[in-house]
Amino acid sequence: MTDIMLNIENVDKFYGPVGVGVHAVKGIDMQVARGEIIALLGSSGCGKTSTLRMVAGFEAVSRGRIHLAGREVHMLPPVKRNVAMAFEGYSLYPTVTVRDNIAFALKAARLPQSEVESRVRDVAQMLEITDILDRFPTSVSGGQQQRASLARALIRDADLHLLDEPMGQLEPQLRTLLRGRIKHFIKERGLTAILVTHDQTEANALADRIAVMEDGVLQQYASPAEIKERPANLFTGTFVGEPPMNVFPASASVSAGEILLNLAGGLVLRYPEAEFAPEVRQSILSRGDVVIGVRPYAVHRGEGGAEAQVVANQWLGDQTHIAAAFAESTVVLVEHDRARLSEGDRIRIALKPDDLHVFDPDSGMAISHGRGLA
Repeated sequence: MTDIMLNIENVDKFYGPVGVGVHAVKGIDMQVARGEIIALLGSSGCGKTSTLRMVAGFEAVSRGRIHLAGREVHMLPPVKRNVAMAFEGYSLYPTVTVRDNIAFALKAARLPQSEVESRVRDVAQMLEITDILDRFPTSVSGGQQQRASLARALIRDADLHLLDEPMGQLEPQLRTLLRGRIKHFIKERGLTAILVTHDQTEANALADRIAVMEDGVLQQYASPAEIKERPANLFTGTFVGEPPMNVFPASASVSAGEILLNLAGGLVLRYPEAEFAPEVRQSILSRGDVVIGVRPYAVHRGEGGAEAQVVANQWLGDQTHIAAAFAESTVVLVEHDRARLSEGDRIRIALKPDDLHVFDPDSGMAISHGRGLA
């Protein structure tokens, strides 16, 4: 990758003595290109905010290095890193107006007043806060304060913009509206940004690449499409996606020219050997025990396939989510049309080879996706 703006090299964060304290971030390696939007995605406590704060300089790096715009910055104070950050806790100056909060960095840089006013107006219009510019932070709602904090970060001329849960306090309709606007604003100006979020929809909508984190470890760092279609491991496969990926323990064998995937309850999925590439067949059969995964939208009803019994049928206005008892577990399938099914109905479902994700049950690492190796 050329024109790297940020390079995080084998960074660890311990809260307490190194090697003894809580190991919050474990050997993170990441590169961010100039003009790229990255999302750090994970559940609460996974290390994503600690990573962001180390980049900003608000947390010390326990081990490793951080380079920003060609400079080694992990030993520098925040003020010398040229980083703009929107905090989850807003951190607005309470004694000045929203307008002056947003304009603070531009005025400190002694930009012409006309330019300051123009840029404040543009970002305020984009974030729908023009009506509160002359009010004080304590007199506006939490969502308005969050947008003011975001505006103050985005307006700055910085090497890197760090956004910590920037829309967590907004109602869903406004969040949906602003996602597209914020991405356009960042891309139009060639800004480089890292977003921390636990919201998969937000990460997919805004980011060029997503860094999935769990227990302080970077699980996968790839485009939204690649993470969905080629998850690196079982955690990423089941964490990213709504509804989550269906997973089933299986044992693999071969008989009479067929690959057999033996699931719980005596259920057997049969596939002609030719439907798997030779290297995929070898990899699956050499392990014997595997975990197979399939996305709900890739589970299809039809005359063929294995039997399942409906336990729930939900129409969500634009799609149907069907849950069915299958292989001593539950399989969820998504259909775009309304399904006329009742609890207890028997259906038959097909899992095509192209849609199967196969994982190692011990390490959780992906073995294959569809017809190709992981």
